Amino acid sequence: MPDRKQGRPLGSKVRQNIVEILYFYKKLHGYELYKLYIDLYPPVTMRLIYYHLKKGTSTGEFKIYKIDKKLGKYSWGGTSENIIYELDKGANPMIDSHVKVYFEKHKKL
Repeated sequence: MPDRKQGRPLGSKVRQNIVEILYFYKKLHGYELYKLYIDLYPPVTMRLIYYHLKKGTSTGEFKIYKIDKKLGKYSWGGTSENIIYELDKGANPMIDSHVKVYFEKHKKL
């Protein structure tokens, strides 16, 4: 019987897709990343994107660039946080041509 590690594998196709997006867009918060993801890849839930952003920060693929706090009257309280992510040293972008074409077509001038 071959030696196999127990548990789930470390890699994830969704997390790799997020790496590809962040490679071209550099810094994004979760909701912006989610909107781009569903335009580029098969639909996933927003919750899954946030899960992989959090998981990617613990594996060294992403890091938090900054946290923007906005004041307002929200159903959950008086402030809202936008956590902006960027790639970290553990990220290994494959430079997906699909994302590159999308980026070049939609980049802001």
